[in-house]
Amino acid sequence: MKASHFYISTLKEAPSDAEIISHKLMMRAGMIHRVAGGIYSYLPIGLRSIRKIETIVREEMNRAGAIELLMPAVQPAELWQESGRWKKYGPELLRLKDRNARNFVIGPTHEEVVTDIVRRQIKSYRQLPVNFYQIQTKFRDEIRPRFGVMRGREFIMKDAYSFDKDRASLAVSYKKMFDAYVRIFTRIGLEFRAVIADNGSIGGSESHEFHVIAETGEDAIAYCPTSDYAANIEKVDCIPLSNDRAAPMETLLKRATPGKAKCEAVAEYLGIPLERTVKSVVLATDVDGKIKIWLLMLRGDHHLNEIKANRISGLEEFRFASEVEIVEWFGTSSGYLGPIGTKRPMRVIADQTVANMSDFVIGANELNFHLTGVNWGRDLPEPEVYDIRNIVEGDPSPDGKGKIAMCRGIEVGHVFQLGTKYSDAMNATSLSETGKSQHIEMGCYGIGITRILGAAIEQNFDDRGIIWPETIAPFEVVLCPMHYDRSQSVRTVTNQLYEDLLNSGIDVILDDRGERPGVMFFDWELIGIPHRLIIGDRSLKEGKIEYQERRHTDTLFLEKGSAAQVVARKVKAAKKL
Repeated sequence: MKASHFYISTLKEAPSDAEIISHKLMMRAGMIHRVAGGIYSYLPIGLRSIRKIETIVREEMNRAGAIELLMPAVQPAELWQESGRWKKYGPELLRLKDRNARNFVIGPTHEEVVTDIVRRQIKSYRQLPVNFYQIQTKFRDEIRPRFGVMRGREFIMKDAYSFDKDRASLAVSYKKMFDAYVRIFTRIGLEFRAVIADNGSIGGSESHEFHVIAETGEDAIAYCPTSDYAANIEKVDCIPLSNDRAAPMETLLKRATPGKAKCEAVAEYLGIPLERTVKSVVLATDVDGKIKIWLLMLRGDHHLNEIKANRISGLEEFRFASEVEIVEWFGTSSGYLGPIGTKRPMRVIADQTVANMSDFVIGANELNFHLTGVNWGRDLPEPEVYDIRNIVEGDPSPDGKGKIAMCRGIEVGHVFQLGTKYSDAMNATSLSETGKSQHIEMGCYGIGITRILGAAIEQNFDDRGIIWPETIAPFEVVLCPMHYDRSQSVRTVTNQLYEDLLNSGIDVILDDRGERPGVMFFDWELIGIPHRLIIGDRSLKEGKIEYQERRHTDTLFLEKGSAAQVVARKVKAAKKL
């Protein structure tokens, strides 16, 4: 490719609405153009990287035995009503009507459509297993699209769906997809972790998320540095921090704590460790038109895990109680709440660490007062006990092989064992070996193609711009000739280098725009091309060509006659890492 035949549109400054580094650099490098909130056009530079990601994904999906198809972006509401997700999915599902007032959706995912294909096409276990995949545009109407392509409304996704005769076969299909994802992200050149995850609105049982490790990641990941354990913080099973409850040593006392509404302030005022305080989180549910209040108790330095709370029977659709409800049930405002002396009865849930505490501090249900020396059994009834907190750094790893460390990640892939969630709802069955009709076991597997662009940049950049891995860079090598339009020797050598690199299978761009050196270097460092050759009369007089790798500041001088071969070897070696 020659730059004069390509489209390059770089900016010195990012638009004011660009928040994170990937959004800023993609805008400045001319990769994307904003059409509306969370909706972007992908300009030629950006599209080249997308196509390279898609190629890697296709190769590995095909290698794993998946079969490509293409399903419609617009889906009939009837399928979503049949699965039950028409109501459950929420406002992120973009609903619309056609000219005949029939309901449709713009697909955020395709479980319903692919299940409909299979229930009409697959009749026998002999046709299983089968795994269909597609690479296609999706739409989710995010309430607050932000961070450029990281949380857009329209995006490109690879979604695959496996169908098996039984659970054992599903486990095999799941493992194939898991391994394929490991190969995909390894080939792309990203630092990533596969973590145990929550299934969310997709449903099903076992699932793993694939996260690109980056400080700007929205997800907190807990992992054990001395083992293979890693999980999204929402999914980590916390181990009780003490196995036995000590005998009471203190008398229950009501203590004045003027203006001390937070556990940290109470602990400091009373001169005790924060770990001896217990915070009260008040939730509400609406059951048959009646409000039910729940009191959840956590150690003062811990935080509620809402996903875990949501799994408690009766709390599936909880909300946080209003201040009016809190006063009605407790007799005082937030900050001084506890289970002793409430105005109305409620269910009390204690985190498993709190359940093993003794001589702790809680609110007295009176403004500016707390109770100290509180003990289960003696001062208040034994609670219902659940794991309801977020794990924190330094806690024991659930696998018992060390202590938890924390990092942040950007989710770029997710694999699910769905089981029969959709085949039950949509009656997708096949005949078994015994001639009995049974529901097909299903898995689904997604990769955010366009999100990978942003995630790769969040992990690979410096103050000059993007640093692409070779495998997904818009171009692998850029030729920067000095005075290409005026120096015959520079033009001759540059053209020969260009042909030699092309013949070696290298994706090269020749900057023949006639720009000043500073402009050329600025553009290609911003865009992030991994390898750069600078051809100038001064170095050519010595038979040399200047070479620089984007990740390093060192400059090398290569022999003119072998420069193309040296760079081609470097590119191919980097792509094999």
